[in-house]
Amino acid sequence: MTIAVTTPTGHVGSRVVRLLIQAGVRPRLLVRDPARLDPALRAAADVRRGDLTDASFVREATAGARSLFVVDPTPHTVDDPVRDSARFGEIVADAVRIEGIARVVFLSSVGAEKRHGVGHIDGLARIEECLDATDADVLHLRCGYFFTNLQLDLDGLAQGELATAAHPRAAMPWVDPRDIGDVVAARLLSESWHGRAVQGVHGPEDLSFARVAEILSDVLGRPIRLATVDDDTVRAGLRAAGLPEGAVEGIVGMTAGTRDLAPDPPRGPLTTTPTTLAGWAYAHLRPLLAG
Repeated sequence: MTIAVTTPTGHVGSRVVRLLIQAGVRPRLLVRDPARLDPALRAAADVRRGDLTDASFVREATAGARSLFVVDPTPHTVDDPVRDSARFGEIVADAVRIEGIARVVFLSSVGAEKRHGVGHIDGLARIEECLDATDADVLHLRCGYFFTNLQLDLDGLAQGELATAAHPRAAMPWVDPRDIGDVVAARLLSESWHGRAVQGVHGPEDLSFARVAEILSDVLGRPIRLATVDDDTVRAGLRAAGLPEGAVEGIVGMTAGTRDLAPDPPRGPLTTTPTTLAGWAYAHLRPLLAG
Protein backbone atom coordinates (compact mmCIF):
# COMPACT_ATOMS: atom_id res chain seq x y z
CA MET A 1 0.00 0.00 0.00
CA THR A 2 1.58 3.26 -1.14
CA ILE A 3 0.52 6.41 0.72
CA ALA A 4 1.66 9.77 -0.64
CA VAL A 5 1.92 12.81 1.62
CA THR A 6 2.14 16.45 0.54
CA THR A 7 3.77 19.15 2.73
CA PRO A 8 5.42 16.51 4.98
CA THR A 9 7.40 19.12 6.93
CA GLY A 10 4.36 21.08 8.14
CA HIS A 11 2.73 20.96 11.56
CA VAL A 12 0.25 18.30 10.42
CA GLY A 13 2.25 16.53 7.71
CA SER A 14 5.27 15.85 9.91
CA ARG A 15 3.03 14.10 12.44
CA VAL A 16 1.36 12.07 9.69
CA VAL A 17 4.73 10.93 8.33
CA ARG A 18 5.95 9.76 11.73
CA LEU A 19 2.76 7.80 12.44
CA LEU A 20 2.76 6.12 9.04
CA ILE A 21 6.37 5.01 9.50
CA GLN A 22 5.57 3.71 12.99
CA ALA A 23 2.68 1.75 11.45
CA GLY A 24 5.11 0.01 9.10
CA VAL A 25 4.35 2.06 6.01
CA ARG A 26 7.06 3.60 3.84
CA PRO A 27 5.30 6.82 2.85
CA ARG A 28 6.04 8.69 -0.34
CA LEU A 29 6.80 12.31 0.50
CA LEU A 30 6.28 15.16 -1.97
CA VAL A 31 8.57 17.90 -0.73
CA ARG A 32 10.22 21.02 -2.11
CA ASP A 33 13.23 20.88 0.23
CA PRO A 34 14.17 17.40 1.52
CA ALA A 35 16.75 18.96 3.86
CA ARG A 36 13.87 20.14 6.06
CA LEU A 37 12.87 16.54 6.78
CA ASP A 38 14.04 14.83 9.94
CA PRO A 39 17.05 12.75 8.73
CA ALA A 40 15.82 9.57 10.45
CA LEU A 41 12.37 9.91 8.90
CA ARG A 42 13.85 10.77 5.51
CA ALA A 43 15.72 7.48 5.50
CA ALA A 44 12.48 5.58 6.18
CA ALA A 45 10.49 7.26 3.40
CA ASP A 46 10.38 7.48 -0.37
CA VAL A 47 11.24 11.14 -0.94
CA ARG A 48 10.24 12.91 -4.16
CA ARG A 49 11.62 16.41 -4.57
CA GLY A 50 9.60 18.95 -6.51
CA ASP A 51 7.05 21.76 -6.62
CA LEU A 52 3.39 21.04 -5.87
CA THR A 53 2.36 23.72 -8.37
CA ASP A 54 4.05 21.66 -11.12
CA ALA A 55 1.38 19.36 -12.56
CA SER A 56 3.94 17.01 -14.13
CA PHE A 57 5.76 16.57 -10.83
CA VAL A 58 2.55 15.87 -8.91
CA ARG A 59 1.46 13.22 -11.43
CA GLU A 60 4.88 11.54 -11.51
CA ALA A 61 5.27 11.62 -7.73
CA THR A 62 1.83 10.12 -7.08
CA ALA A 63 1.98 7.42 -9.77
CA GLY A 64 1.09 4.08 -8.22
CA ALA A 65 -0.13 5.55 -4.94
CA ARG A 66 -3.32 4.13 -3.47
CA SER A 67 -3.91 6.95 -0.98
CA LEU A 68 -2.98 10.64 -0.87
CA PHE A 69 -2.91 13.25 1.88
CA VAL A 70 -3.43 16.70 0.40
CA VAL A 71 -2.52 20.04 1.97
CA ASP A 72 -2.88 23.26 0.00
CA PRO A 73 0.64 24.77 -0.31
CA THR A 74 -0.63 28.20 -1.38
CA PRO A 75 0.81 30.95 0.86
CA HIS A 76 -1.59 33.53 2.28
CA THR A 77 0.76 36.19 0.91
CA VAL A 78 0.25 35.65 -2.84
CA ASP A 79 -1.68 38.19 -4.92
CA ASP A 80 -4.73 35.97 -5.51
CA PRO A 81 -4.71 33.09 -3.01
CA VAL A 82 -8.16 31.78 -3.94
CA ARG A 83 -7.20 31.53 -7.62
CA ASP A 84 -3.89 29.83 -6.81
CA SER A 85 -5.55 27.37 -4.44
CA ALA A 86 -8.14 26.53 -7.09
CA ARG A 87 -5.36 25.87 -9.61
CA PHE A 88 -3.68 23.55 -7.13
CA GLY A 89 -6.99 21.74 -6.68
CA GLU A 90 -7.18 21.17 -10.42
CA ILE A 91 -3.60 19.83 -10.48
CA VAL A 92 -4.26 17.37 -7.67
CA ALA A 93 -7.62 16.28 -9.05
CA ASP A 94 -6.05 15.60 -12.45
CA ALA A 95 -3.35 13.49 -10.80
CA VAL A 96 -5.99 11.55 -8.87
CA ARG A 97 -7.85 10.78 -12.10
CA ILE A 98 -4.83 10.01 -14.28
CA GLU A 99 -2.98 7.92 -11.71
CA GLY A 100 -6.08 6.16 -10.42
CA ILE A 101 -5.58 7.15 -6.77
CA ALA A 102 -8.29 5.38 -4.79
CA ARG A 103 -8.65 7.59 -1.72
CA VAL A 104 -7.79 11.14 -0.71
CA VAL A 105 -7.73 12.88 2.66
CA PHE A 106 -7.76 16.68 2.32
CA LEU A 107 -6.84 19.18 5.03
CA SER A 108 -9.65 21.72 4.75
CA SER A 109 -10.98 24.26 7.25
CA VAL A 110 -13.98 25.31 9.23
CA GLY A 111 -15.73 27.81 6.96
CA ALA A 112 -15.17 25.94 3.71
CA GLU A 113 -18.79 24.81 3.90
CA LYS A 114 -19.86 28.40 3.14
CA ARG A 115 -18.19 28.10 -0.29
CA HIS A 116 -17.95 31.91 -0.70
CA GLY A 117 -17.14 34.95 1.42
CA VAL A 118 -14.47 33.45 3.68
CA GLY A 119 -11.29 34.89 2.19
CA HIS A 120 -8.58 32.38 1.37
CA ILE A 121 -10.76 29.60 2.81
CA ASP A 122 -12.81 29.97 -0.39
CA GLY A 123 -9.78 28.42 -2.11
CA LEU A 124 -10.06 25.35 0.09
CA ALA A 125 -13.71 25.09 -0.91
CA ARG A 126 -12.62 25.07 -4.56
CA ILE A 127 -10.17 22.24 -3.80
CA GLU A 128 -12.97 20.29 -2.09
CA GLU A 129 -15.08 20.66 -5.22
CA CYS A 130 -12.23 19.58 -7.50
CA LEU A 131 -11.57 16.44 -5.46
CA ASP A 132 -15.29 15.62 -5.21
CA ALA A 133 -15.44 15.60 -9.02
CA THR A 134 -13.03 12.64 -9.16
CA ASP A 135 -13.92 8.97 -8.74
CA ALA A 136 -11.82 8.59 -5.60
CA ASP A 137 -13.07 8.12 -2.06
CA VAL A 138 -12.58 11.59 -0.57
CA LEU A 139 -12.56 12.83 3.02
CA HIS A 140 -12.44 16.54 3.78
CA LEU A 141 -11.19 17.37 7.29
CA ARG A 142 -12.65 20.75 8.25
CA CYS A 143 -10.34 21.80 11.04
CA GLY A 144 -10.59 24.47 13.69
CA TYR A 145 -8.19 27.30 14.45
CA PHE A 146 -4.67 25.96 14.95
CA PHE A 147 -3.03 26.43 18.37
CA THR A 148 0.19 27.06 16.45
CA ASN A 149 -1.23 30.30 15.02
CA LEU A 150 -0.39 31.81 18.41
CA GLN A 151 3.28 31.45 17.50
CA LEU A 152 2.83 33.99 14.70
CA ASP A 153 2.85 36.86 17.21
CA LEU A 154 5.39 35.92 19.83
CA ASP A 155 6.48 39.55 20.11
CA GLY A 156 2.96 40.61 21.03
CA LEU A 157 2.59 37.83 23.58
CA ALA A 158 5.98 38.69 25.05
CA GLN A 159 4.62 42.21 25.61
CA GLY A 160 1.53 40.77 27.27
CA GLU A 161 -0.94 41.27 24.44
CA LEU A 162 -3.08 38.94 22.34
CA ALA A 163 -4.54 40.78 19.35
CA THR A 164 -7.49 39.63 17.26
CA ALA A 165 -10.10 40.92 14.84
CA ALA A 166 -12.50 38.15 15.87
CA HIS A 167 -15.39 38.74 18.27
CA PRO A 168 -13.63 38.50 21.63
CA ARG A 169 -16.30 36.39 23.33
CA ALA A 170 -17.50 34.28 20.40
CA ALA A 171 -16.37 30.69 20.95
CA MET A 172 -14.98 28.68 18.06
CA PRO A 173 -13.08 25.39 17.63
CA TRP A 174 -9.35 25.47 18.47
CA VAL A 175 -7.18 22.44 17.74
CA ASP A 176 -3.64 21.10 18.08
CA PRO A 177 -2.24 20.27 14.60
CA ARG A 178 -0.65 17.16 16.12
CA ASP A 179 -4.16 15.85 16.84
CA ILE A 180 -5.16 16.56 13.26
CA GLY A 181 -2.18 14.46 12.16
CA ASP A 182 -3.47 11.60 14.30
CA VAL A 183 -6.85 11.74 12.55
CA VAL A 184 -5.23 11.94 9.11
CA ALA A 185 -3.00 8.92 9.73
CA ALA A 186 -5.89 6.86 11.09
CA ARG A 187 -7.99 7.66 8.03
CA LEU A 188 -5.17 6.95 5.58
CA LEU A 189 -4.55 3.56 7.18
CA SER A 190 -8.23 2.59 7.36
CA GLU A 191 -9.89 0.73 4.49
CA SER A 192 -13.37 0.90 6.01
CA TRP A 193 -14.63 4.23 4.64
CA HIS A 194 -15.83 4.99 1.13
CA GLY A 195 -17.50 7.70 -0.93
CA ARG A 196 -17.56 11.41 -0.10
CA ALA A 197 -17.29 12.43 3.55
CA VAL A 198 -16.67 15.49 5.71
CA GLN A 199 -15.28 15.32 9.23
CA GLY A 200 -14.69 18.19 11.62
CA VAL A 201 -11.52 18.28 13.73
CA HIS A 202 -12.40 20.68 16.53
CA GLY A 203 -10.08 20.17 19.49
CA PRO A 204 -11.45 19.44 22.99
CA GLU A 205 -13.60 22.56 23.38
CA ASP A 206 -14.70 25.76 21.68
CA LEU A 207 -12.80 28.80 22.92
CA SER A 208 -13.27 32.55 22.62
CA PHE A 209 -10.23 34.79 22.33
CA ALA A 210 -11.15 36.19 25.73
CA ARG A 211 -10.92 32.69 27.20
CA VAL A 212 -7.66 32.04 25.31
CA ALA A 213 -6.15 35.14 26.93
CA GLU A 214 -7.16 33.81 30.36
CA ILE A 215 -5.63 30.39 29.65
CA LEU A 216 -2.38 31.91 28.39
CA SER A 217 -2.18 34.17 31.44
CA ASP A 218 -2.35 31.12 33.70
CA VAL A 219 0.13 29.06 31.67
CA LEU A 220 2.66 31.83 31.11
CA GLY A 221 2.43 33.18 34.63
CA ARG A 222 1.92 36.74 33.42
CA PRO A 223 -1.15 38.78 32.44
CA ILE A 224 -2.10 38.50 28.78
CA ARG A 225 -4.54 41.24 27.82
CA LEU A 226 -6.83 40.92 24.84
CA ALA A 227 -6.61 43.66 22.22
CA THR A 228 -9.38 43.75 19.64
CA VAL A 229 -8.80 45.45 16.31
CA ASP A 230 -11.15 46.06 13.39
CA ASP A 231 -10.75 44.76 9.86
CA ASP A 232 -9.51 48.08 8.49
CA THR A 233 -6.72 48.16 11.08
CA VAL A 234 -5.68 44.66 10.02
CA ARG A 235 -5.77 45.72 6.37
CA ALA A 236 -3.57 48.71 7.10
CA GLY A 237 -1.03 46.56 8.91
CA LEU A 238 -0.88 44.00 6.13
CA ARG A 239 -0.50 46.69 3.47
CA ALA A 240 2.27 48.30 5.49
CA ALA A 241 4.02 44.92 5.52
CA GLY A 242 3.99 44.99 1.71
CA LEU A 243 1.30 42.40 1.00
CA PRO A 244 -0.64 42.75 -2.26
CA GLU A 245 -4.30 43.66 -2.10
CA GLY A 246 -5.54 40.17 -2.94
CA ALA A 247 -3.52 38.69 -0.10
CA VAL A 248 -4.80 41.36 2.29
CA GLU A 249 -8.43 40.55 1.49
CA GLY A 250 -7.73 36.82 1.61
CA ILE A 251 -6.42 37.11 5.17
CA VAL A 252 -9.01 39.58 6.42
CA GLY A 253 -11.80 37.56 4.84
CA MET A 254 -10.92 34.42 6.79
CA THR A 255 -11.73 36.16 10.07
CA ALA A 256 -14.59 38.30 8.77
CA GLY A 257 -16.28 35.35 7.05
CA THR A 258 -16.18 33.04 10.05
CA ARG A 259 -17.55 35.42 12.69
CA ASP A 260 -20.51 33.76 14.41
CA LEU A 261 -20.07 30.67 12.22
CA ALA A 262 -21.61 27.44 13.47
CA PRO A 263 -19.23 24.80 12.04
CA ASP A 264 -20.66 22.14 9.76
CA PRO A 265 -20.35 19.35 10.79
CA PRO A 266 -21.07 20.34 14.40
CA ARG A 267 -19.04 19.29 17.43
CA GLY A 268 -19.51 15.68 18.51
CA PRO A 269 -17.51 12.58 19.44
CA LEU A 270 -16.15 12.25 15.90
CA THR A 271 -14.88 15.83 15.77
CA THR A 272 -13.49 16.25 19.30
CA THR A 273 -9.75 15.72 19.81
CA PRO A 274 -7.94 15.53 23.17
CA THR A 275 -5.13 18.07 23.48
CA THR A 276 -6.07 21.14 25.51
CA LEU A 277 -4.78 24.62 24.76
CA ALA A 278 -3.33 24.84 28.27
CA GLY A 279 -1.34 21.63 27.81
CA TRP A 280 -0.11 22.64 24.37
CA ALA A 281 0.84 26.16 25.50
CA TYR A 282 2.78 24.84 28.48
CA ALA A 283 4.77 22.44 26.27
CA HIS A 284 5.29 24.67 23.23
CA LEU A 285 4.54 28.33 23.89
CA ARG A 286 5.92 28.75 27.41
CA PRO A 287 9.50 27.73 26.43
CA LEU A 288 9.46 30.20 23.51
CA LEU A 289 8.52 33.06 25.85
CA ALA A 290 10.72 32.11 28.80
CA GLY A 291 13.04 34.81 30.12
